[in-house]
Amino acid sequence: MASTTSASRKRIAAGEKNGAKFIFITGGVLSSLGKGITSASLAMLLKSRGLRVTIQKFDPYINVDPGTMSPFQHGEVYVTDDGAETDLDLGHYERFLNQSMTQKNNTTTGQVYYEVITKERRGDYLGKTVQVVPHITDEISRRMTALGESGEYDVILIEIGGTVGDIESLPFLESVRQLDLKLGRGNTLHIHLTYVPYINAAGELKTKPTQHSVKALLEIGIQPDILVCRSEHRLLKDIREKIALFCNVQGDSVIEGRDAETIYEVPLIYAQQKLDDLVLRKLGVEAQEADLKMWKRFVRRIKKPTHGKVRIALCGKYTQYQDAYKSIIESFIHAGAANNVTVELKWIDSENLETVAAVRRALKGIDGMLVAPGFGSRGVEGKIRAIRYVRENKIPFFGICLGMQCAVIEFARNVCGLTDANSTEFVRTEQNVIDLMPDQKEVKDMGGTMRLGSYPCIVENGTKTWKAYRDRFINERHRHRYEVNNAFRDQLAAHGMKFSGLSPNGRLVEIIELPDHPWFIGGQFHPELKSRLVAPHPLFKAFVNAAITYRDRNEGGETVSTKKSKKAKGKKK
Repeated sequence: MASTTSASRKRIAAGEKNGAKFIFITGGVLSSLGKGITSASLAMLLKSRGLRVTIQKFDPYINVDPGTMSPFQHGEVYVTDDGAETDLDLGHYERFLNQSMTQKNNTTTGQVYYEVITKERRGDYLGKTVQVVPHITDEISRRMTALGESGEYDVILIEIGGTVGDIESLPFLESVRQLDLKLGRGNTLHIHLTYVPYINAAGELKTKPTQHSVKALLEIGIQPDILVCRSEHRLLKDIREKIALFCNVQGDSVIEGRDAETIYEVPLIYAQQKLDDLVLRKLGVEAQEADLKMWKRFVRRIKKPTHGKVRIALCGKYTQYQDAYKSIIESFIHAGAANNVTVELKWIDSENLETVAAVRRALKGIDGMLVAPGFGSRGVEGKIRAIRYVRENKIPFFGICLGMQCAVIEFARNVCGLTDANSTEFVRTEQNVIDLMPDQKEVKDMGGTMRLGSYPCIVENGTKTWKAYRDRFINERHRHRYEVNNAFRDQLAAHGMKFSGLSPNGRLVEIIELPDHPWFIGGQFHPELKSRLVAPHPLFKAFVNAAITYRDRNEGGETVSTKKSKKAKGKKK
C-alpha cells in the first residue's frame, strides 16, 4: 500500500493548518456489529491514499487492562511491542494497517480512573472536589488528543467501545462532545454504526432501531455525520432516504455495511461506496487515489485459492470461544493466502484427549497440528498426548508459548526418559524442564514475572526456523511467565532437540525444533501477533507449506501408525 510522500503531504490542505483530524466511531442498537473492522477498514483506505493514520480504542470496562480476564470473558489478550495488554481490536488495526500499535492506542475506564485517583492522592488537584466532569473527562480528552499532538499523524480514528446508552460509555461520549467544541467541527467527524434488521414475518427491513440509536446519540449532544448500517440485506434507495431523513444526515452519508465472505473484503465494499471519498470531503482533506492492488490480490486468494485446502488441527482448551485464538485464526488466513490454499481448522478441545484412542480419532485426516497458548494445568496432558502422536507420525507440528512448553515436556518424558518431566506452573518435581528463571522466583505481584512485549532472538543458521525467517536477528512478542529450564538443555539436546532460537545472551530458549522431523517447531513467543494480510508471519507461512507437502505426500493424510496397522493386518491374513 502507498506510503505518504512529500507531494501527497502538501495535498493535505486543512490538515497542515489545523493538525490531525479526528474520526469518532460509535455503535448503537447492539454489540458485535463490527466497529473494530469498520475502523480498521476505513483506516486502511485512508492510509492507501497516502495519509498517516492510526486508531485508538477506548474500552468502558473498569479493569486496567484485559490481562487478568478469562479468555471466555474477553477473548484473546493482544500484546503490543511495548508490552501493553490490550483489546483484540488492536489486532485488527495492526493487520489491516500493517503497522504496530502501542499502549497509547488502547485506553480503559480503569486506566483513566487509576490516573485521576493517583493524581488526587498526590495532591495535584489542590484540594478541589474530584468529579467525573471535568476531571475524568479531561483525562479521557488528554488521551484522545495525545497522538494528534505528536505531529506523526494526519488522521486519528477513535473507536468507542460498547453501545450508545450504556452507562459506562457516557464519560467517553461526553469527552467526544467536548472535543467537538474544542477542535472545531471541521476537524472532527462522527461515524455511527447501527443495525437494520430484516423481519421475516413482515418481509421488510426496519429502520426504527437505527432511528432510536441516533436519537440517543443526539441526546448526548453528538450529531452523526455518516451512518454505517449493518444488515444481511441490501439497503435500497427508499430505505436509505428514510434513514437519512429521520436521522438528520445527507442521503449519500448512509453507507451499507453488508456481510462479506471475509473481513478483508470489507474495505473493498466500503471503497465501492466511496466511503473514503465521503470522509475526506467532509474533513476538507485532499489525498491521492487509493492503491488497493495488493489487497485485492490477497482477497482473491482467500476467496478462490487455486491449491485446494489443508486441514490443520488447532488443539487448545478455549476452543468453545474461538475469539480466544483470534490472531491465530487470522494468521492462518494470511498464510493460506500466501500459499494459495484454504486452511480449514479442526477445533480440538485438549480436555477430551484422555486416551491414545481419543487422540487418534481427533487427529484423523489432519495435515498439521498447532498447539495453542494458555495458562494453567487444565487440558495440558491432552496436549502432551497429541504432541506425541504427531511427533511419532511425522505430522507437521507448530507449538506456541504453552504449546512449545508442552512439546519440551513430551520430548523429555518419551524420548529422554525423564518420566516425571513437567512444568513448575503445574506441579513441582525433580524434573521441571519448564521453570521460572532464578531472578523471577521472588517476585510475587500478579504479572510481575511476565515477559511482555517484543524481545530479540538470534536464529541458528541452517535450521528450519532460519529457512522460514531467512534472517538471524528477529524480534517477537511475548506473554508468558515460565521458560525452558537451562539445567536440562544439554540432556534434551543430546537426544536430538535443537534450540534453534536463543536470546542474545544465550540464557533463554526462544525456539525449539526437531531436525529428524519434517516440520516440528515451537516458539516461546506469540508469532500470531505480528502476522498481517500483506505480510504473513514466516513461521505460519512455512507451517502451512509443510502441511501442503504432507497432504500431497500422504494422499489424504494417512499417518504412519495407520499404515503400520494396515500392514500388520495384511500379514495376519
